[in-house]
Amino acid sequence: MNLKHLIMGLALVTSAASFQANAFDSAPVLNLETAQKIAAGCQAKAVKEGWKMSVTVVDAGANPIYFERMNGAYIASAELSRLKAVNSAGMQLPTSLLEEFSFGKDKKGGPAPGLANLPGFVTLAGGIPFSAGKDFLGAVGVSGGMPEQDAACAQAGIDAVKSLLK
Repeated sequence: MNLKHLIMGLALVTSAASFQANAFDSAPVLNLETAQKIAAGCQAKAVKEGWKMSVTVVDAGANPIYFERMNGAYIASAELSRLKAVNSAGMQLPTSLLEEFSFGKDKKGGPAPGLANLPGFVTLAGGIPFSAGKDFLGAVGVSGGMPEQDAACAQAGIDAVKSLLK
C-alpha cells in the first residue's frame, strides 16, 4: 500500500465518521420530570382558582408522557385533556386556534369548518404546544373547566417550566 492509498483511506474513514456523527445528532426530548413539572404548574393554577382539572402532557410525537386527574374532575375531562394535547401536538398549534379555524373569531364560520367534524379532533381551548428553542417538544392538554380556564391552566403549566425550555 502506498502513501496515496493510505491518505485516501484515512480521508474516507474520517468522512464516514463525520457523517455518522451527524446522523446521530439529536434534538431535546421531553422527559417525565419536565412533564410532571408542567402538570404541577397546571394543578397549582387550578387549585388557586378552585377548578378541578385533568391534565395530559404528550411528547412531540403526541405520545402520552404524563396524565393526572384531580379529585372531583369530570370523568370525561380525562379524555378531553388527552385529545387536546394530541391535537395540539399533531398540529403544533394551540387548540384555541383550531377552534378559530373551525368557527371563526366571531363564531360565524371559519376558513376550515370541517375540522370540528373530524373524529377525535377537539377544537376547544386548553391544548397548547411548547418548544425548547426551535425544537418542538410536545403539548399539554387541560380539561375540566370552561375553555378559557383550561387554556389558563395549560399556560400556567408551560410557564412553570419556561426556564427549562430555552
